[in-house]
Amino acid sequence: MPLLRPPLHHVCALGRPPVRALMNLRELVSALNDFASPALAESWDNVGLLVEPSPPHTVNTLFLTNDLTEEVMEEAVQKKADLVLSYHPPIFAPLKRVTWKTWKERLVVRALENRIGIYSPHTAYDAIPHGVNNWLTKGLGTCTSVPLHPSTAPSSPAEGTHRVEFCADAEHLDAVLSKIKDIPEISCLTTLPVRVEGEEQTRVSLNCSQKALLEVVALLSQNSLLYHKTEILLLQKPLLPHTGMGRLCTLSEPLSLSDTVERIKGHLGLPHVRLALGAGRTLESPVKKVALCAGSGSSVLKGTEADLYLTAVGQLFPMAQQCEGCLAFCRNCCPFSPLCVALQS
Repeated sequence: MPLLRPPLHHVCALGRPPVRALMNLRELVSALNDFASPALAESWDNVGLLVEPSPPHTVNTLFLTNDLTEEVMEEAVQKKADLVLSYHPPIFAPLKRVTWKTWKERLVVRALENRIGIYSPHTAYDAIPHGVNNWLTKGLGTCTSVPLHPSTAPSSPAEGTHRVEFCADAEHLDAVLSKIKDIPEISCLTTLPVRVEGEEQTRVSLNCSQKALLEVVALLSQNSLLYHKTEILLLQKPLLPHTGMGRLCTLSEPLSLSDTVERIKGHLGLPHVRLALGAGRTLESPVKKVALCAGSGSSVLKGTEADLYLTAVGQLFPMAQQCEGCLAFCRNCCPFSPLCVALQS
């Protein structure tokens, strides 16, 4: 959920004038997914291609908006848009029917009637290094920042939560492998001839789930020779650099709270923000660390120690009153607009 103002939208003709380039919808969706993988979005989110006209569908005009309302959809129709990229997904809960009864259903009807696709990136754009949260940090001046909730590589490891490796001699190998193959949720089973203490043996390696691990260990523990030669590795997905939800920013030099707020207002183009002062804090209190989240931030900012919390929803005001930090609430700004330039390129 980003920091909001009334719907912001841009119309982009793909390609550079005077050439008007057509692009297949699926190719364009692939390019959008490369720009910000949907796998980086929060688990509760609904991102990616939400409405797809029957193929083949070519895209000449891409319509960008922060929120796809009925009014914005009508403008997209008038502009002859082929695809709407809406930062917020207009569809969250599954639709049991598509009628003219609710506004979200009407959006789908109007989109399909006019052969307009709908794509939403939402929290995937929050997570990427060049995304919404990163843009918000630029309003603080010179600082270093790290994600509050780092993202992990979505495709590594491919299968299983654990790797089990052990050595077996020829006498026990076939029987053990036969039983292991009967255990569900086993993958990447490999064998390799090795020499252990001068004896010819076979090194067995496999990936398995947490549930399967219990069965594998129970099987191997029946033979003390196998069990004592067993190694169990936890497969952890590597962290992606500079990628994840929220940011914790450390300013190069401390600023007063009032100066920090002025910087934020200038960066966001706002005349004012709402501010909750923490216990014992004043407008002259120093700010060295800022925790921010392009959205409500209730789960992202929780447990983070900072001098100032920047969020988009005022429900976190009680948090500021219970800690030593302050909270700035910027409801009426839209950080999606800087990404329009990146998307056009």
